[in-house]
Amino acid sequence: MQELDLWSMIFVFMLATFIGFEVIRNVSRLLHTPLMSLTNAISAIAVVGSIIIAGEQKTPFTTVIGAVAVFASMTNIVSGFLITDRMLKMFKKRGAQK
Repeated sequence: MQELDLWSMIFVFMLATFIGFEVIRNVSRLLHTPLMSLTNAISAIAVVGSIIIAGEQKTPFTTVIGAVAVFASMTNIVSGFLITDRMLKMFKKRGAQK
């Protein structure tokens, strides 16, 4: 299997970024909370993978990239839960909030 060169990987990353942005932007508000829960599950898988990469310590570069990936994934999970909680509070009755 031939390895991808840097420009091919950058192209795929940019294409995924634009497509992901368009897909998320056009999601109905009613689907936002279930979609965030799915995103949190995917990010949890990314945390496990990035911990493995950071823990291998093959080179300093892969260790740093793995640590950055752990940080980014954990930030995504925590903010996803905060946003989901905030959106679920919108559907509670005013007197039921504590």
